[in-house]
Amino acid sequence: MRTVVKRQGTVLLCLLLAACGAPPPRPSGRAGEPQPPATAPPAPAPAPSVTAPVAGDRYRIDPDQSELRVLVYRAGAMASLGHNHVIYTHGLQGWVTFDGNASAAAFALSVPVADFVIDDPQRRMEEGADFADSVTDEARSGTAHNMLGPAVLNAADFPVLTISSVSLTTGPGSLQARVVLEVAGHASTLLVPFMLETSPRRLIAHGELALRQSSIGLTPFSVFLGALKVQDELRVKFKLVAVRGGA
Repeated sequence: MRTVVKRQGTVLLCLLLAACGAPPPRPSGRAGEPQPPATAPPAPAPAPSVTAPVAGDRYRIDPDQSELRVLVYRAGAMASLGHNHVIYTHGLQGWVTFDGNASAAAFALSVPVADFVIDDPQRRMEEGADFADSVTDEARSGTAHNMLGPAVLNAADFPVLTISSVSLTTGPGSLQARVVLEVAGHASTLLVPFMLETSPRRLIAHGELALRQSSIGLTPFSVFLGALKVQDELRVKFKLVAVRGGA
């Protein structure tokens, strides 16, 4: 009986790690690194269009030094069948324009969704006690399959998520970017606080924020009338390193 329960737990875990459902797909553009637009491209309502950069030095995102990390938390009466999860990627591409005035900067990023890595042991250890339990290779593989499938990120139709700046504002000790996030065919406008470090040939932006899946058009995964589910709220951490010059 215990073996059956464990097998059921593994299956449920694979589903749980998918983290959320996806909205109906719509046609996508081509994958690859975004280029500065000649004019502001339209974004689906209510997201505003992205302003084209008009001044400043060109910087290229360095994927080896940059990372996007998402923390997913279990919930519900049957939460013990699942785990909290760490999803991360170094597969960030894009550009920044910066002339020394942060409020006049602009940027665009793309992230191939197939590059996301799920529950890497080192990242789990870095995130502390909430991620102390181990996750099997079988569970990680099943999660990746479900997450990239048509019910969630739909990687076949939407292989890339994009993040484009609309405006940047300065505040005490930090900056705030208004961005358009497009994932699985749904566009949303978000406010993202971050810290910026500058040097003659390098920019480093880092920060973290709470983000509700429902706010970006996704539905948190839930089974058994909510007894096994993931929380709507995710924790997103990022470090972006941009180097001056390059394509």
